[in-house]
Amino acid sequence: MSMTNLGPNAVESTNIVLAAGRRLFGGMIQDVRESAGRSVEEAARLAAIEPSEWSAVESGHIAADPAWLRPMADALALPFDQMATMVHICQFAWPE
Repeated sequence: MSMTNLGPNAVESTNIVLAAGRRLFGGMIQDVRESAGRSVEEAARLAAIEPSEWSAVESGHIAADPAWLRPMADALALPFDQMATMVHICQFAWPE
């Protein structure tokens, strides 16, 4: 069922859930980055993404592009299975 077939309250609820998932994932990424002692700029450079994109993920403004997940994990020296667990916990951050 597409979101265009849903009523306005369902669409609003879906948007709230997506935003919450993005904020949760972003907060976890920020915690790992800070624990690793990396700046946003350093982590973004290591992951080959723009610092503004990294910051947008951490602040929950955008969902991380799935292609960024492995480079972000590598930039944080985070085993990919741990990144996958974080994604699984926050899977509602990425719309279908």
